Amino acid sequence: MHPEILAQEGYISFPVKESPVRELFPGIRLRPLWTGTDGAHANVLEMDPGTSWPHRDVHEPGPEEVFVVSGIFNDGARDYPAGTFLHAPAGSWHVPASATGCTLFVFYPEG
Repeated sequence: MHPEILAQEGYISFPVKESPVRELFPGIRLRPLWTGTDGAHANVLEMDPGTSWPHRDVHEPGPEEVFVVSGIFNDGARDYPAGTFLHAPAGSWHVPASATGCTLFVFYPEG
């Protein structure tokens, strides 16, 4: 074992369920996990069954990286089951929805 790993500056860990939750829209919750000094950030997004974003979700100023942790995510065009990775380049858009409910890991490398 290497306990000095945990003493490194900026090295963090915690259970996702301990992250503060913020309801973005009815049935859609955001759990912020980490924010870098350059604006990059990582979140968990939880969508209840039958929920959808009320408008286009435009990816600005940079791309959005999504990993479907559980359930089925729909981007407004098609369904993506758990285990799917999506890359949405800067300036692209989608309309997030889920008929079954889903949990997503979402990373914004450029803020």
